[in-house]
Amino acid sequence: MTDFPQPSLRPNNPNFSSGPCAKRPGWTVDALKDTPVGRSHRAKIGKARLEEVITRTREVLGIPADYRIGIVPASDTGAVEMAMWSLLGARGVDALAWESFGEGWITDITKQLKLEDVRVLKAGYGELPNLADVDCDRDVVFTWNGTTAGVRVPNGDWIKSDRKGLTICDATSAVFAMDMPWDKLDVVTWSWQKVLGGEGAHGMLVLSPRAVERLTTYKPAWPLPKIFRLTSGGKLSEGIFKGETINTPSMIAVEDQIDALKWAESIGGLKALIARSEANLAAVQAWADKSDWAANLADDAKVRSCTSICLSIKAPFFAKLSADDQAAAAKKIVSILEKEKVAYDIGAYRDAPPGLRVWGGATVETKDIEALLPWLDWAFAQVKAEFAAKVA
Repeated sequence: MTDFPQPSLRPNNPNFSSGPCAKRPGWTVDALKDTPVGRSHRAKIGKARLEEVITRTREVLGIPADYRIGIVPASDTGAVEMAMWSLLGARGVDALAWESFGEGWITDITKQLKLEDVRVLKAGYGELPNLADVDCDRDVVFTWNGTTAGVRVPNGDWIKSDRKGLTICDATSAVFAMDMPWDKLDVVTWSWQKVLGGEGAHGMLVLSPRAVERLTTYKPAWPLPKIFRLTSGGKLSEGIFKGETINTPSMIAVEDQIDALKWAESIGGLKALIARSEANLAAVQAWADKSDWAANLADDAKVRSCTSICLSIKAPFFAKLSADDQAAAAKKIVSILEKEKVAYDIGAYRDAPPGLRVWGGATVETKDIEALLPWLDWAFAQVKAEFAAKVA
């Protein structure tokens, strides 16, 4: 082992998972005490709760009044799939990927929908494709923030205001933590279990007037499962955007989301949420800039995520290890931290380079991030003592 001293200060909340994410500060199950359990979501009280989620979401995020907001099944995945199966095929598609979720949408577009006019723009983990190459007169499918790579698009300047295509944006680890230019986005999706720390299984789907027009004037060549249908008789199913969900929602999860939105409002709304996330990134980055073993997976500071903060291991001995040993060493760091109960679920995504991923979303306290960082150094010292001998 090593003589590196064990830190004395521990995070108050060791939950740094990138999804489901930490609950908002001060959360207890008492937040759910007014849940109308045993009641139908179609009853007046159930529908009112669902409409409240939509209303508060619009207010916190500043979503334009003419954009529709719906609660849909199957988390962010369901929302993205619903959008792609309902909207794509009317024109060519530019599909972007720089991590696993973007890759998944490309698979659906090319192998499931089997669209022929598809341009794929890819980059490796830690990088972005050249956004100047995107043709916004085609439909564009992209993630705003690559959860598994720790890379985000820096802004919406690359999206034309007078575009002919639709922009379909998976924003599940971005919305509530990053500034979303709604006028540049036609479809935006996310899930409750990310930045506000809600419970899973529910997705949010936001549609611009341009997206609604596509829905009501274009009919896909393929059959749509009931769970994906956003129109009926050629008209938009408006009820979906007024709290009439396609399938049965969990009223407990709905109540929890209302609680999270109320917390967001209480701390100052979107501006405060973004500031909290950016402060978490700043704390991690200040430490990484001085580290002799860890670095942000994204070299370009402008594209570093403030939610899914991904760290690579740059120690010279680590590069000499076999791929299997690199993966084992990174997992050992995670295991040590979990055993000490100072950090849970911070391993890099399975398809990403070996390393760590620390969630820095708005529900995470910066003081907990700051308390965690010395533990990262301590855990790495333990692992280095074990694995460096393999390449000595």
